[in-house]
Amino acid sequence: MTRELLTPEEMYRADALAMAAGIPSLGLMERAGRAVAEEMLRRYGARPVLVLCGPGNNGGDGFVVARILKDWGWPVRLALFGNRAALKGDAAAMATRWDGAVEAVGSMAGAGLIVDALFGAGLSKDFPPALAGAINGAGCPIVAVDVPSGLDGLTGRPRGAAVRADVTVTFFRRKPGHVLLPGRQLCGEVVVADIGIPESVLQDIRPRDSINCGIRRPEPAAAGHKYSRGHAVVVSGGPLQTGASRLAAEAALRSGAGLVTISGSREALAVQAAQVTAIMLSDVDLSVLLADKRKNAVCIGPAAGVGVDTRDLVETVLMSGAATVLDADALSSFGEENERLFRLVELGEGRPVVMTPHAGEFGRIFKGLGSESESKIELARRAAMRSGAVVVLKGADTVIAAPDGRARVNVNAPPSLATAGSGDVLAGIVTAMLAQGMPGFEAACTAVWLHGDAAARHGARGLTAETLLTSL
Repeated sequence: MTRELLTPEEMYRADALAMAAGIPSLGLMERAGRAVAEEMLRRYGARPVLVLCGPGNNGGDGFVVARILKDWGWPVRLALFGNRAALKGDAAAMATRWDGAVEAVGSMAGAGLIVDALFGAGLSKDFPPALAGAINGAGCPIVAVDVPSGLDGLTGRPRGAAVRADVTVTFFRRKPGHVLLPGRQLCGEVVVADIGIPESVLQDIRPRDSINCGIRRPEPAAAGHKYSRGHAVVVSGGPLQTGASRLAAEAALRSGAGLVTISGSREALAVQAAQVTAIMLSDVDLSVLLADKRKNAVCIGPAAGVGVDTRDLVETVLMSGAATVLDADALSSFGEENERLFRLVELGEGRPVVMTPHAGEFGRIFKGLGSESESKIELARRAAMRSGAVVVLKGADTVIAAPDGRARVNVNAPPSLATAGSGDVLAGIVTAMLAQGMPGFEAACTAVWLHGDAAARHGARGLTAETLLTSL
């Protein structure tokens, strides 16, 4: 799988760079249409096809698809959204090579397969809901060219309405809209076709976004020992809220940290002591505990409680110099004092801080940062830049963003991960990666991928946070 994600604007630049390198734009369009036709042949075989073409280059690709299928002997109808005389550039050139009839977009009757070449990833206006409904309700497979019409290639959200494709054939690289939700579902299976754009264009574009494929996790050294693999500390909640921190601690131990200590009150640790064996317990003051610099990574937040006590503990952790994971209540406790939190992160510059909010926590700590209509990637990136921390914006399409602008979208997490405690497990995995010396962004990316992989290995049914631990 190619990792880079190109925004629609970056894809336009890739096309322009390819043409500047001597590759004709008509040649790129011809190869794009042929790639779609070949994918249809591979999957479906000859059947009555309705090719829906739009007024731009996406429609030009559709004219190529229709011509090639017709040359292969397929029964093909072509319908155009708009006026043929208004076509311009390469789309107009490809339309002249089509010697069949051109209908107006209307009835889908009789189609055994629909090619959606109406609008591409850079759609600038809403797609008509009635047309989307007619296409989606046609009762036959739909192959989309580039993206399903109506889908914003940048945000992954529909503009007005959107076609729901069975297969989407895109070119050179995926776009954010292919992997962000709900775009990932609207695209069906995504095929990335090589149409001759040279890989060297990426050196000029320098894309900041990519698909998260994880980073090679730390391997224990042959001559190493438990202290060389890091000592993680997890801060416990009160005696009736110990489960979340215990899940995080267990996850840290199972993910490679050499030692793990749960820190908390004597009352809370009395409960923890009945549940853990290899994990150590400490009721000494947190600042005293973290004065031992071998304790190099801390997780605080899972069921820690929202309020001034947790804020004070977060300050102690951030000023200790240890790598830090801020989860759940550690973030919500700063809902009205987010600038204080960001200053604390800045004061501890030099050690990684990773924040792991879900959407609600993100809204509390980063309120006013942007609107829900914006790209999830851009929101996470802006949050990382504002806070100085690596931000893991959780969800079925988790985004990991770094303060330097890099961002990754995770795609391996199954729906079964939506279960109580799974976020605590993730926080523990991130802590383990930090304890083993990984930089913040790499630690977060690896942890998110391992989290999804563990859930996928378990299977679709019966996943709980506890069984997720065993799958690790």
